[in-house]
Amino acid sequence: MSNLNPRVNPGQMINEIRLWWRNWRGANSRLSELVCCGEYEVERMAHDLGMPVSELRKVAEHGPEAADLLVRRMVVLNLDRNEVAATAPSTFQDLQRVCTMCESHKQCARDLRHDPADGAWEDYCPNAAMLKLLDALPWAARREW
Repeated sequence: MSNLNPRVNPGQMINEIRLWWRNWRGANSRLSELVCCGEYEVERMAHDLGMPVSELRKVAEHGPEAADLLVRRMVVLNLDRNEVAATAPSTFQDLQRVCTMCESHKQCARDLRHDPADGAWEDYCPNAAMLKLLDALPWAARREW
């Protein structure tokens, strides 16, 4: 006699497990990539990025999409991410790092969704001062030169 619930489709259950595994593996692969590196390589990467190893590990846990809110905020401010990244690469990397580590992701996403032009983000965003400074500069993408 089988212990399986007769209402559960075994094929569906296998697909659910496969999907769960793929999502789990994808979410943890970024961190596991660092685990595969020797400590020297991780230290060198952290040094090259100008951050402590512990912070590099935290950033890797979040993944590359963790700074998507920064890009969305830059669009609202009419800042071209490619131009900022090319003109001030270390500043752009720092903005990404700070956004990734920020604890206000939910509030930021909600504000961007409901009223992107509302200035409330300036009160909680740790990148607010730098974004306002960048916004005040003339940018070629805005044809301000």
